[in-house]
Formats: sequence, C-alpha cells, structure tokens
Amino acid sequence: MSWTIESSKLNQSDLLTNESLFFLGNGYLGVRGNFEEGYSEGDKSIRGTYINAFHDKVDIEYGEKLHGFPDTQEKLLNIMDAQSVQVWLDDERFSLFEGEVLDFQRKLRMDQGYSERIVHWRSPKGKEVNITFKRLVSFVNREVFVQEITVDPVKGVERIAIHSELEGDVSNFVDPDDPRVASGHAKRLAAGAVYETDGCHVAGAETHETKMSVCCSSKTFSDKENHDYESNIEGAKAQETYTFSGEEKITFTKRNVYMDSMRYGQNLEKKAVQLQGELADDRFEDFLEEQARYLNDFWKTSDILIDGDDDLQQGIRFNMYHLLQSVGKDPKSNIAAKGLSGEGYEGHYFWDTEIYMFPFFLMTNPEIAKNLLLHRHSLLDSARQRAKDIGHTRGALFPWRTITGGESSAFFPAGTAQYHINGDIAYSYIQYYMVSGDEDFFRNEMAEVLFETSRLWLEVGHFHNGQFRIDSVTGPDEYTCIVNNNYYTNVMAKNNLLWAGKIYDHLKKEDPERLTELMNDLEAEEEEIEMWKEAAEKMFLPYNEELKINEQDDTFLQKGKWDLDTTPKDKYPLLLNYHPLLLYRYQVCKQADTVLAHFLLEDFTDQDTIEHSYNYYEAVTTHDSSLSFCVFSIMASKLGQKEKAYDYFSKTSRLDIDNLHGNTKDGLHMANMGGTWMGIVYGFAGLRVKESNVHFSPYLPEQWGSLEFNIRYRNCLINLKLTEGKVVYTLVEGDAVRIFHMDSEISLDPGVPVEKRTSL
Repeated sequence: MSWTIESSKLNQSDLLTNESLFFLGNGYLGVRGNFEEGYSEGDKSIRGTYINAFHDKVDIEYGEKLHGFPDTQEKLLNIMDAQSVQVWLDDERFSLFEGEVLDFQRKLRMDQGYSERIVHWRSPKGKEVNITFKRLVSFVNREVFVQEITVDPVKGVERIAIHSELEGDVSNFVDPDDPRVASGHAKRLAAGAVYETDGCHVAGAETHETKMSVCCSSKTFSDKENHDYESNIEGAKAQETYTFSGEEKITFTKRNVYMDSMRYGQNLEKKAVQLQGELADDRFEDFLEEQARYLNDFWKTSDILIDGDDDLQQGIRFNMYHLLQSVGKDPKSNIAAKGLSGEGYEGHYFWDTEIYMFPFFLMTNPEIAKNLLLHRHSLLDSARQRAKDIGHTRGALFPWRTITGGESSAFFPAGTAQYHINGDIAYSYIQYYMVSGDEDFFRNEMAEVLFETSRLWLEVGHFHNGQFRIDSVTGPDEYTCIVNNNYYTNVMAKNNLLWAGKIYDHLKKEDPERLTELMNDLEAEEEEIEMWKEAAEKMFLPYNEELKINEQDDTFLQKGKWDLDTTPKDKYPLLLNYHPLLLYRYQVCKQADTVLAHFLLEDFTDQDTIEHSYNYYEAVTTHDSSLSFCVFSIMASKLGQKEKAYDYFSKTSRLDIDNLHGNTKDGLHMANMGGTWMGIVYGFAGLRVKESNVHFSPYLPEQWGSLEFNIRYRNCLINLKLTEGKVVYTLVEGDAVRIFHMDSEISLDPGVPVEKRTSL
C-alpha cells in the first residue's frame, strides 16, 4: 500500500481530484490523470498536458493602473491532447459510466513510475471484457509519454475497435469564482493542421504573443498483425482506428513525443519524428524497466521509512514522488506552486520553491537543488529591471510570481510588496553553500545574487533613531499587508546583508581578483558594502516586552483579534469570503509568519521568545495556506510540544490525498509536499544547517516504532535511524565527517554506526 495510491471512485468531485493525484510527469512534461476514454456526458474534466515554463503572455486589465504595475502576466499553457483512446466492443463504446463495472482498480505505482487502471466490464448488451490501461511519462526520455492498453475479451465479443485521437486545438481551464485559478485567456495557442509522416501523426502550435512553438508526434501500434486500419485527419485533429477480431487478447501502444522551442529551437516537428524513429524498438516494457532503474536510484537515497503508520508512510512517499515529477531539471525551468499537475496559479514560480521545496532536493539531490538556484540566477537581469520599474535605482527585486522573470502578480499588496522573496532566495543560496561547500558557486552566482539583493534592502529600508527599518512591505501572512517592519522580512534581510558582507570579506582576503571583477561589473564601491554591514547590525527586529514575543510588525498587536471560534466553517478560507481590507484590520494570520522566521533563523532570537511567539501566533492563525501546518509542526517539535507537532504533521502528509483544502482538482500543493519532508527531517529529527556544520536534535514520535532516512552533506550520504530513545548515525558514502548531535560534536567514519540517546 505505501508504494501505491489507489482509487475506485467515479463521482464527479473525486474524478477531478484524482486527475491531479494520478498525474504523471518528469519535471519537463506533465500529463493529468484523465481517463483515456473520457467521462459520462456532461461531466467536467480538467484535461491537461503541460511543459514546464511553456507559456504565453496575456494583458492584465486594470480599472485603475498606476505606475509600476505590470502590463502583462505569464500563463502556463495546456498543450495538445494525445491521451484520448476509445475502445469499442462491436457497436458499444466502453465507458465506466455505462453498463456494469464488475471490478475497477486504479493505481499509481510510485516505486515503478507508472499508473494503471484495471477494469472488468459488462456492456449494456451483456458483452464482457477485461481492459488494462497503463501509462508513464519517462524520467529517462523526458519528451516521452507512453500509453499501453490491453483488451482481453471474456464473453460475447466479435469485434474490437480502438480509436486513438491527437487533438491540437485545446484550451486552458478557467474558474471565474476562484482567484487561485485563472479566470480568462483560455485560448492562447494557434493550432496548425495535423499531418502524417513516417508513420506518425504530428501536431504543432504556436503561442499568440510569445511566439513559442510546441509539437507532438504520436505513433500507434499493436501486437497483432491481423487488423484493419483507418486514418482520418480533419484540421487540428487526427483519428486512427484499429479493428481486430474479438477472439483473443490484444495490446495497443501509443507513444507520444513532445518538444518545445525553448529547449529544442527550430524544426521541432522534424526532431520529434526523428526521436520516434530512434525509439522504434522500445516497447512499453522497455520504458518500464528504465523507469524502475531511475526510481530505484532515487528512492535509495531519498526514501523515508516509517514503522507504525501506513497512512503517513504512503503520504510522505506520495509527496516526494510528486516533487520529483514536477521539479525542473534543466536551466529553463523551476518548480511551480502546483508543479505540472494542474493549472492553479497558472504555472508560476513563487517563494514556495526556495523555502518549502528546495530543502528536500538540497539534502537528497543537490544537483537538482543547484539547478533551481541557477535558474533563479538566470532571471537576475529581469529582477534588476523589476527593481527599476518600482522606482529603485539599483539592486534586484525578484518577482513574486513568474515563469521567465517578469512579474505576473497584478495585486501588489499580496504580490510585489512581498519583498521578502529576495531574502528567501538569498537564504536558499546560503543554505546550499553551507551544505555543499561549493566554492566556485560561492564566488560567482551566490556572490552576484547576494550583492544585488543586498543593494535593494538599502533602497527599501532606511536608518532612523539608530535602527535600520523597512517600511511598506508584506510578510508571508497575506491577511496582513503593507506594514512597517514585518519581523520576517527584516530578519531575512538581516541574514541576506550579513552574508553579503561575509562574501565580500572572504573574497577580499582569498580571491581579490574575483572581487575586483565583481565590483566593477556591479559598479559597486566599498562604502556600499560597509552600509550593508551597518544595516545588518542595526536591523530593527520588533519585540514586545510585555508579551515577550517578536511582534509580526509595528501595528499588528494594536488590532483587535478576529474571532476564529465563532467564524462558520463554510467561511474558510477567509480570503474567499471576506474583503482584504476587513482582514487587514484584525490580528488574523493566513499562515506562519514570525513563527516561520524563528524556524529559518532561530539563532537571531532566544528560546523563550520563540516559545512565547509560537503560542501567541498559533491562536490567531487560520492555516488557510497549505504552507502553514508544516512550519507549526516543526516548531512544536523544537519546543517539545510533541503531540501538537504530530497532529500538525498528520495534516501535511495527506493534505492532497485526502483533499483537505478542497481544491486539489486545480493541482497538487507542492510547497506542502516539501513541507511534509521538512516536518520529519527538520521537525522530528531536528536538523538545522548552520555555518559550522549540520546539527540534529532528534526524537521519535511515540506513534512510530522507528524512523529512517538519509541526507547528503559535503559529498557524504548519512543515514539516520531512530528508535525509542536512541538514534544511530551511519556514514554510508564519503569520507569521515563531523556532525552535531544535541549540541555535541561527533565523528562519523565510513560504515561505522554511532549510537546516541535522544530526547524522550
């Protein structure tokens, strides 16, 4: 069970949710878990196939547009549909919504990388058949989506017909009632006419504004030579029909190759057909074997073993698997808030990447983590321009939501005003360096990004009464916007500025030639760096003496508290039921804000303040954001509130599987998935990455018999196994390394287990 997600539900709501849960992808290509044959007439489906970062630009319409508002936004596009296959038994079309379903199993196999539907069906006229649908999106050949359909007649079938379609004229999904989903611009692709060449049907299309191209070549074949075949092409749609005798089992395969002009340049259709030729000898079984080998390597390093709770074991594997399926693995892409599983948030990249998803890859697959940072670095010029658009004279302001670097947020109070994204990106660069020790990256990409983000903080903030203060920003809590001295923003800025100063001092001593080059490129002076250091030293971090907490911002505690106890359940999430201005006037948090800052930068305050702050903000937080539960779980672990930590963690691990937020149909909550991993590794195992080393303060939840996982640190693979009252550290790969356990330094030698007591 823990390696498989299963469902046999056929009601409309569950079908839409399962389209997300059963999506398949590889970081480049994503295909929603739609039924090949469709649903019953009138049922809705969000039928989707997506390429990471393949988008168009659409105009943003304002009633009143002011200076610096973005003119356009980027939108991930649904591309040609190659999923459709229908099965006919004589004159009856197979459908799970007609006749009698004698048995139906649907499975996502996370250890083998494919999904399947196994159906025993009786038609309205009494014909019986077993049909198995299998599909995979290849991790090895990223352009490839393959389907295999096996039809085994049981009773009364004289003829079997299989109709396959390639549809080039598609649209995006819209929902005008939900701001988290696009409400317009559904038609952004100009589809060309489908044509046939070298045994393939080929569909191409071009975006309206960005003039990006995409194509799909589709090749079908069966294991039986004796069959009739017919092909019909009308405009942007191709149909193929195979007809067989109903006397024996048949296997039908459909291999689809997708390419886009961002990665493959010109002559896409020729290249896609050429790849079909190169794969001509590969059958579905060959792709399955490649998929299994790839995933075996992934799980060998990344798996988390939980003894004592099968549901949570399933949940954590589900989350890690979908992160792998959605993360970009090339310089053109990142990982969107919904990955490649749906159209929620229009395929945009947020701070979710750096704070919630990046840590999983950093500690298990650092090559992927580095790619995410390099992708952000590739957008630095756009961030510099965005800073100028806002009115800053220097520095870089990374966009709140983007695909290729332009700001796609039209609502600046909860978008552009979240300057903390600069600190979030800087934080991830710092974390990567501390884990990897990558000096070349430190001198180049990291130095440039931290210098440019630090310059912006001097533009945003100002010195006043001996303090450096940052006004008119929004922190992570989007129910409190445009405030002065948001604690999270200020402390992340402080960290950013401190490290920029460290980089300067290190380069000045160890690599003055590189420092000179960097300073010349950025037209920076030494006086500016001294200002960074002073701003960091004098950064104002709000603190309330009476409550002994870090104030979320200058005015948060002056407001009345929202009465969460009497708010009807059907009024959550609040953002869909109350005007933003009403929310802004109350002490009510959408998600962790100050509590998140205490997790990320715990050394900037003391334990008592962290505990008092946690207790205070917990009482005013709705957790309307899926980014919230995991942080409260992690900090409850730190504070010894173990029952509460486990309860919050339980809500993160199965948030999508159980559709706890009611919107999984629009795509999976990728940040929460990363947060689930964090809840185990940063929460129960107490991992913290510090400048000196990695530190652990582990304990085992009483509900579990054991917990085991690996992390990568400085080219080493370290295994941790927790049982009641103890933890065993084992260096699996790499040379001897030193780590910290409960503030005591220990040495790990290759293959030699080290046992330590844990907190009970």
